[in-house]
This record gives sequence, structure tokens and C-alpha cells, in this order.
Amino acid sequence: MKGIVAERHWPCFAAALLQIHMWLRSPLSLCSVPPRAVMLLRSDSMFQAELHSQKMLLVQFFTPRCGQCMRLAPEFEEAAIRLAGVGVLVKVDCTATAKICRTYKIATYPTLKLFRRGAEAGTYQGSFTAASIVRYIRKQTMPNSQEIRSLEQLENFLKDTDASTVGFFADRRSPNLHKFLKAESALEIYRFAYTSVPELLQRQGIDTEGIVLFRPPHLHNKFEDGAVTFKGPFSVARIKKFIQKNISGLCPVMTLENREQLREKDLMLAFYNVDYTKNPRGTSYWRNRIMMVAKKFRGAGETLSYAIANRQEFWFELPDYGMQSGSGELPDVVIRTTEGHKYVMREAFTRDGTALERFLQQYFNGKLKRYFRSQPVPEENAGPVQVIVADNFNNVVNNRDKDVMINFFAPWCGLCKSLEPKYRELAEKLIHDPHVVIVQMDATANDVPPPYDVTGFPTIYFVPMQSKHAPKLYEGDWRVNDLLSYIERKSSYQLVLTAGERRRTEEL
Repeated sequence: MKGIVAERHWPCFAAALLQIHMWLRSPLSLCSVPPRAVMLLRSDSMFQAELHSQKMLLVQFFTPRCGQCMRLAPEFEEAAIRLAGVGVLVKVDCTATAKICRTYKIATYPTLKLFRRGAEAGTYQGSFTAASIVRYIRKQTMPNSQEIRSLEQLENFLKDTDASTVGFFADRRSPNLHKFLKAESALEIYRFAYTSVPELLQRQGIDTEGIVLFRPPHLHNKFEDGAVTFKGPFSVARIKKFIQKNISGLCPVMTLENREQLREKDLMLAFYNVDYTKNPRGTSYWRNRIMMVAKKFRGAGETLSYAIANRQEFWFELPDYGMQSGSGELPDVVIRTTEGHKYVMREAFTRDGTALERFLQQYFNGKLKRYFRSQPVPEENAGPVQVIVADNFNNVVNNRDKDVMINFFAPWCGLCKSLEPKYRELAEKLIHDPHVVIVQMDATANDVPPPYDVTGFPTIYFVPMQSKHAPKLYEGDWRVNDLLSYIERKSSYQLVLTAGERRRTEEL
């Protein structure tokens, strides 16, 4: 769940501080409440009015029970505050205004779409953080690709802390320049420039045209080239693929902005004091040790991505791996796959890289034991609803002698609290049934194993005796009778109800 509690509360706290600051500066603050920076468009007429009255509009299409939407909410609010006067951010609830969402073919939530003067101008592909959204919108107000007209301009452009992609074209009318600009439009979260200055082409050894991706100066090292040149025929698709493949390099620095992009692949991550401003030598020292080992495995054909991250910046993720935030010098190393499997390096990181090499070799050989974040197994489970944790999940839920209904909840979730008495009543009705067990698990304190997909709270699954590999997502109403009727239809045996419930059923 990626440290969902901390992830929710810190952005919310930051956004709240910004709102309070703006509110207190208002002369009406003593007799009013802080305004919301993001307007909820509740009808098609509201949407159309806002769409055609704004030069630039970023719309978040969401659903209330979507977990990712909940996590985005405070970030989106903070971005709106920081972008006041630059762009307008609004929200559309697709459960209340389904027609609008069908019009724009919204299939996943949340989806962010940009509109210019009423016309759709693209779908946001960046991370769901305030910083990334702000950067995206600010870039919309600038020219697309910056044109470089001198060596000094080029050198200044390449000094940025992010990678830079530069197109070199002898003729500004080249059709390949047009393809380069189209690729730039599709990858707006990255930095682009182009030039047709003969001297600059000559310095890069380019005769007529070419594309070079320059890595940031502070990340230059002996294990990979500081610049990568595009090769082969020009096409928008090939240019995009070239940039996406090379933009991160062998071992990038993970930030809040690029976190989601890096996690689209299986990733080894090293947490330590990553700081190229205050600790450049120490940061480079450990990164070089990681790259030395990573390059060896890459050369052997093993596929795994690598990154480093500041331990203090990502303090909220450390409990996901059983770690505490600290200031130790040695990197803490973990692996997280796209399936959510986690592995933790227990051996202390060695300066010669041998401990890391052993850890990775065991991972590639399939000999590492997965790590599960779990609360302690309850000593007593006397209540009608059995409390389970990651460590006893398999024993309880995958028991082939039991049908199981499981509620994945979050302690802070208001909807979960409203469900709680109904869920307990359901369990009380089935407390004497030897074939059915009603359980719940705090999905913010325990890892949820695949194939369970928990993106919002509460999420309820029914797990039949003979189909433990294929749990069924419950999508019905939360009324007790609806839950009970569902279990009755799906259960492996006829339900054994409490005496009072049996009598009531017979009377009906």
C-alpha cells in the first residue's frame, strides 16, 4: 500500500497550511471559512460554463471510492493553490456526472485532462504529486521546445538538474524537426530544445540532423555515458521510445515527481543521505558502488531497474519494509516488483559492493524470501469478526475448509466506520456456521497479497473454498441483508444461521 497513511496525511497537511496562509491574509478571514481551491463541477451545465470561460483548464475525473483519487485529492488542492492565476483546476465526479465522463471516454480513475479554450489538449501522464502537476501546467504557458541560438545558451540549458533532450537540425524546415516536436508534445514532462546553428552541430559530430539526450552534469560517472545519441530512422514513436528508455539512466535519483514512472518496472531502491547540494561526494560515492554492481548484472542480461532515494524525503515509505527513519551512512536496500512483491537486504552494505552483489544474485536466482509488512498476530480473536494480519492471512483466508468474506479497511476511513456495525451484525448471524468465516484486515498496516486489488476503502472480497486463487470482489450494497444474500448465493454449503435469524427467514 506504499505507506498510504503517511502519504495521505503529509500532502493534506501541506495543502492545509497553504490554504490557511491564504485565508488568514484575506480581510474576510474572521467571518468566513477557508475556500476550496478546486471547484467540483456538479452538472453538465457547470462543466460547459467553466470549460468555455477558461483559457486553460485541468480537469480531474474521479470517483469517491477510488483510493488513488483519495490520495490525489490533497495534492490536487495544493497544486491549485500554487497555480492561482496561471491555470484553473477543477474536479468531475464520474458517479454523479456520468455523461461527461462518457463523452471523454474516461476508463480509469483518476484521469487528468487538459483543455485550452474549450478544446481537449491532452491527458496528463505525470506523477500524482502537487510538484509534478504544477510543473506540467507551468510548462503549458511556455513555448514548446526552446530554440538554442548559441553555445552559451546550450551550455546553460544543459546545466539543469534534469536530463535534457536536444534536436540538432541543419535545416529548420526539416520534416524530422516536425517529428521531434510532435514527440516533445507527447512527453511534456521532460525538457526539450532544438538548434540549427552549424557550430553546435559540428561540436556534436552531426552532419545534418540528430538527437542527443544529455544526462544532468551532477549525475555524470564512469559507468555510463553522459550523453546518448538517437540512431536509426526518425519517427515520432521511435523518438518517444528512445527518450523513455534512456531518460532515467542506469541509476536515477527517485523524487516525488518521478516515483510513479520509476515504479512501472521492477525496481531496486537504495535509501540513504542523497543530497547533491549538501553532500555531493557522499551521494556520488554510494551511487557509484550501486552502479558498479548494477552494470555487472545488466551486462549478464538480468532485468531490474535501479534508483537511489533520500531517506529523509521518503521517510513515510520505510515502514513498508520494516525500517525506521534514521541518519545512518550506509544505504538501506530493497526491491519492489510491479506485482507488489518486496525484498529487503538484511546484510549491511559493504564498500566493495559484495553484500549488494550477493543480495541481487539471490534475487535473480529466486532464493530471496519475500517481505510482508504485518501487524502482530492477535493473541485473541473472540469477536464475531475475526481480525487477521499479513502473517496469518494465508492460514485463514486460503483455508480450503472455509468460505471467507474479507473486508480490507483503513482506520481513518469514514465509510469503513459506517460499515463496521453492519459487518459485525453480519458476522453475528453466521457465527455458528462451520463453513463460513467473516474477517477484516487493516490494509494500511499490513501488506495485501495478490491477486487482491485494494484501491479504495472499504474493499470487500468473497473467497470460496475451491477458488482461493480467484477471490470475488463484492460490489453490492452494504446493507446486512444484501451482504447475507450475496454469501448465500456464493457459498459452498447451505448457510447455518443463528436461531433468531432462522426464525426470521422462515417467517419471510
